[in-house]
Amino acid sequence: MCVCSLSTAALGKTNQVDGNYNISIAGITIGKGSMSLALRNNAYSAKVSMEPAGIGTLFSTGTGAAEARGWISGSRILPSRYEMVSQASERNFHVDLRQGSGHIRNELVRPRFKPSATRIKVTNKHRKNAMDPLSAALMPVVSRGDELSPDACNRTLPIYDGWTRFDIEMTYKKMREVSGNGYDGPVIVCKARWIPVAGHRPERKSVQLLARSNNMEVWLAPTGHKKVLIPYRISIPTGTGSLVVQAQELGLPNGHKQSAAR
Repeated sequence: MCVCSLSTAALGKTNQVDGNYNISIAGITIGKGSMSLALRNNAYSAKVSMEPAGIGTLFSTGTGAAEARGWISGSRILPSRYEMVSQASERNFHVDLRQGSGHIRNELVRPRFKPSATRIKVTNKHRKNAMDPLSAALMPVVSRGDELSPDACNRTLPIYDGWTRFDIEMTYKKMREVSGNGYDGPVIVCKARWIPVAGHRPERKSVQLLARSNNMEVWLAPTGHKKVLIPYRISIPTGTGSLVVQAQELGLPNGHKQSAAR
């Protein structure tokens, strides 16, 4: 796996954000995740990992990690490299995406989907104007006012994970204050819709459930650098209850309040 670190040459001070997340379904913990984000001038480097926890250790041996790096241009993320490795059900998964100018340029994906007559084929056009899932979690905003304004939600994220191409359409829902779960302060709550584009099988119930859902949410918190926001909480409906990824501990620079959950 690549070491996605930032070059120190000709770059300014690095802002480092580290976080731990709890992963649950229907309120029951199934996993733990960690995130590390380095922001320096207009460059970023991000890493995430996850492993089973709680009841998840009883039925899952799945683990995974991903790294991404690239550049921030105004309100746009321009990734250059993404790599993901994971293991689940005694199978290994690997994705390596080389990106540039907002497009997927080259890719290595293992394993590939098995042939299916009903699967929507991914073509080269689906790799244009698309980015990897980890880079998509960074939300740069361009505003003269408060970084946590409703405008931060109004965006569509075109995402390609190596197997599927989909959009996340986000709109503003509300503002709220949070405390005691990794961050004390305001967050912006965005409604989100999952829109399948290619790589999926339309007849699958899981695809239909996600595509119809109006209950997805993304809560965004500030990082204290370049008005970049990151997810504080993500809620996704499933057939067995909501899948929730929520911060338990965040280390934020520049005086932003944070607290470790106990």
